[in-house]
Parts: sequence; structure tokens; C-alpha cells
Amino acid sequence: MISKLHRPRRILEVGTFTGYATLCLAEGLAPEGQLITIEANPELAWFIKKYKVKAGLTEQITNLTGRAEEVIPTLRETFDLAFIDAGKRDYPAHFELVMERMNPGGIILADNVLWSGKVLQDPENYNEDTRLLDTFNKKIQADERIENILLPIRDGITLMRKK
Repeated sequence: MISKLHRPRRILEVGTFTGYATLCLAEGLAPEGQLITIEANPELAWFIKKYKVKAGLTEQITNLTGRAEEVIPTLRETFDLAFIDAGKRDYPAHFELVMERMNPGGIILADNVLWSGKVLQDPENYNEDTRLLDTFNKKIQADERIENILLPIRDGITLMRKK
């Protein structure tokens, strides 16, 4: 829905997994739009490509394999929409790399920010992943480069707009 509302020309997805979100994001692309998706696990490439072909989106979607920390700095494009959904421990680094590539007014989505509700529990009970996501959430709330809101849908999505 957010992609359809925003009608981005360029989308960056960090963490493809099966490609389901990729296809959903692509539905909102402007007619000349392009989506670049990055997946660290090379074993998923065939799976992602299969559904991209089946959806008729081979020209609009570019699949890159590798660690986002290594791939994003090589990109020359800027983006109107980004979706962060890989390596929860790497969210702060992914966010900073994505911010460098975002156009003013661009939308960044970060998935799983409620971490099955664990970030709402007593911090004394946090495991390492929960602590890292809680720290990320606090970082986003304090970042003056963006406007943001945490949407408590399913596992939580933070919606950010670059100023």
C-alpha cells in the first residue's frame, strides 16, 4: 500500500528472502521504475528469480547477492523508497547506508521492529537481538533527519520520511 501511495521511481530492498515483499513493493513502482533488492544468501537467488519471472517483472527488478554493507556503497542510484528487512543486528548500519542513498521526501520502512513484542518487555529480560532492536528503535526516534512513526501492524514496521 505504501509503495502504491508513494509511486516511487527507485526502490531499494535490503533483505529479499523469498521475494514476497519485493513483488509487493514493485506493485507501486512508477511506470519507468526500478527496484534493486539485495540478498546475502546466494542459495535463495534461484527462488527469487523464479517469482520475478513469473510476475513478469524481470525488467523492473534487479537482484544483487551479497552483504548489504558491501553492496550498497557500490550503488550509484538514489531512491524514493527503501525497505530494510535483513540482519536485525545490522539495522543501524543498514539504515545509515540507506539514508545516504535516499532522496529528500523518500520513505524508509524497517520491518520487525516490535520483535514479537519483546521490545515492549522489561529490558532486564532482553536477549541480545531484542536489545539491539530496542537500541535501533531509540536511535530512529532521536534522529532529526527523519520524521517517523512505528506502525504496530503484525511484527511492527517503522515508517520514516527523510526530511
